Amino acid sequence: MDEVQEAIKKQVESHPVILFMKGTPQFPQCGFSMKASQALAGCEAEFAYVNVLEDERIRQGIKEFGNWPTIPQLYINGELVGGCDIILEMFESGDLESMIQSAGAARNDA
Repeated sequence: MDEVQEAIKKQVESHPVILFMKGTPQFPQCGFSMKASQALAGCEAEFAYVNVLEDERIRQGIKEFGNWPTIPQLYINGELVGGCDIILEMFESGDLESMIQSAGAARNDA
């Protein structure tokens, strides 16, 4: 399991904004993942994603990595932001867009 945790850590540290989700932003495989990726798109965020359905070890490992029991999980600048409910609350308040801009991951920053 250590190699899985190391792989997750490398992914989180390699991307300013990364979403661990079920499916892809284009083809989400659960409603929560769809809402989370839509919130990021609504902030015009450049973000990486990991489809946890492709690897059961990652699917379980991400829950341990962030000590967070559900998927999706959003990381910005290496820190766990939270799951779907938190992402949506932050999107509605404008805090999510501010965090993305601070991370330099807004599309219009390029």
